[in-house]
Amino acid sequence: MTIIVLVALWQALHAYAGDAAIASPLSAVRHLTSLAATAGFWSHVGATLTAFAAALTISAVLGVGLGLVLGLRRFAGEVAEPILAGLYSVPKVTLYPVILLTFGLGLGAKVAFGVIHGVIPITLFTLTAVKGINPVLIRTARAMRLNQAETIRTILAPAVLPEIVTGLRVGFSLTLLGVLVGEMFASQKGLGFLIVNGISLHNVQQTTAVILMLMIVALSANGVLLWLDRKLVHRT
Repeated sequence: MTIIVLVALWQALHAYAGDAAIASPLSAVRHLTSLAATAGFWSHVGATLTAFAAALTISAVLGVGLGLVLGLRRFAGEVAEPILAGLYSVPKVTLYPVILLTFGLGLGAKVAFGVIHGVIPITLFTLTAVKGINPVLIRTARAMRLNQAETIRTILAPAVLPEIVTGLRVGFSLTLLGVLVGEMFASQKGLGFLIVNGISLHNVQQTTAVILMLMIVALSANGVLLWLDRKLVHRT
């Protein structure tokens, strides 16, 4: 039902603004089909997927790891949480010149820009989940003389797994956004570059078709992660 409403709104916007502003749903699907038949398009898709996979892996490992460690060390977590929240509120676009100076043009800059978008939300979700864990579990770990690594592996990680999945779901979308924005600013490859290229050439069909593909991928992945999140919460 939601998809039908969105398509209807899209068609209504097209009817109001015209082809010069936005392509119709049918036209976007046709153009996306024609793009998918070219090898050049899939090279752009591959470039985006490579950068996104690297950025998401780094964000997930670093975010979950930091969240678990900071949550286990209560004082460190209380100090770090407002700092991380403050850093997250900083517009990431302002950091892009620093990213370019550090990593240069290419894959490294796109990955770094994706990581700075995704790692903080994942860390905060994990940290909040660990802070809300039942204190009895922590006392039990201490009574059993478990070290920090064993406590995280056997007690903390399983207890906060639903919240970690929620953080990963949010981090997934933000990391993808960061990679795309990075491609828009300084890249000759990727779906973000295709969007900017379409805008600069006033190729409305190309821009709309690429955005449509990204929406389909993002919504599908978000749906899978949301299903997994609900299943874990129900099991918990």
